[in-house]
Amino acid sequence: MIQKSTIDFLKQLTKNNRKDWFDANKDKYLVAKANVDSFVDDVIKAFSSFEKGLSGLKAKDCVFRIYRDVRFSKDKRPYKTNMGATINPGRKKMEIAGYYLHIEPGGSFLAGGRWMPESDHLKKIRQEIDYNSKKFHKILNDKNFKKQFGGLDMSDEYRLARPPKGYDKDHKDIELLKLNSYLVWHQYADKDVLSKNFLKELTAAGKTMKPFLDFLNTAID
Repeated sequence: MIQKSTIDFLKQLTKNNRKDWFDANKDKYLVAKANVDSFVDDVIKAFSSFEKGLSGLKAKDCVFRIYRDVRFSKDKRPYKTNMGATINPGRKKMEIAGYYLHIEPGGSFLAGGRWMPESDHLKKIRQEIDYNSKKFHKILNDKNFKKQFGGLDMSDEYRLARPPKGYDKDHKDIELLKLNSYLVWHQYADKDVLSKNFLKELTAAGKTMKPFLDFLNTAID
């Protein structure tokens, strides 16, 4: 399970995002990293019960580095203030719909789907929604899915102002087709993250998310 010391380290890092502080507290970072790596291994094992492609995956294949790439950023803080892992059969660099676990004080979540897919994949996802809208709506309207995630993230940042090329503005699913990312989220309070039931809750959410991910991946296969 996620330890309080891990959350505490990330809180301290948020207040002291400097190399000198990080170097002086490297031992605390290594303990926190080991904790998250161990937990991610547990998540992979649990998710493998319904996501067979995860078999053989390890935390090292999934967990992102804490060091930020600041070369082209105005924000020069050297470290991320979260620990994140993408969990899918294709590992971190594979462009498929998968699960993403984010551990951050006051901002932890499990997300899934496709963020800003390449244009060819995006066209295929839209086409699949157009051709199989009944199946897609059944997934989105599933009682457990709505309870866990509410629905797709329809934020303006993930949505075109106008209909995509090839689709009429009066299309019955035009709001879905205008999306350029297909994402769902479930946020967790720190008390949930630190609970012994957190893995069980994540597993239930992941299992509920799987048909949504399968739909997206079928579209691009």
